[in-house]
Amino acid sequence: MVRVTLQAVRVDLQSNTPVLLLQESDGEGRTLPIFIGTPEATAIAYATQGIEVPRPLTHDLLVDVVEALDASIREVEITSLEGSTFYAELHLVRGGEDIIVSARPSDAVALAVRTSCPLYVSESIMNSEGVVMDLSEDDDEVEEEVVVDQFREFLDTIQPEDFSG
Repeated sequence: MVRVTLQAVRVDLQSNTPVLLLQESDGEGRTLPIFIGTPEATAIAYATQGIEVPRPLTHDLLVDVVEALDASIREVEITSLEGSTFYAELHLVRGGEDIIVSARPSDAVALAVRTSCPLYVSESIMNSEGVVMDLSEDDDEVEEEVVVDQFREFLDTIQPEDFSG
């Protein structure tokens, strides 16, 4: 496994889709881009920017549930890639017992950011999908603001009927 850090949440200008940029902590400085949804990008951006909301977001709630069960998230791993879909695992510890839970990478990263736990990517994924890119720090705040603005626009247009099945 390759240890990585969340370098940025950006928006791909061609597809107008949020993308996580996970950069390896040591080594060649490769970055793994993972495209995610706007709500998940917003949740991650809120956590990285320290934005407080009046009620807990889903990822905040999950952290609270894990802690209420006397467990902790030890680490997050991006484990595999099938087609264009990445898979992740949450590695929890409860009373000395290791528990592994399957998760979407966006949710796993959102939890890693909230708990400050280590984040890893499998060596094979980093070898095949990792790229060396220039990640200018100045662009991070602008890109995170774009993600938050997109989510606000989504909230402004959503109707209760959209949730009826």
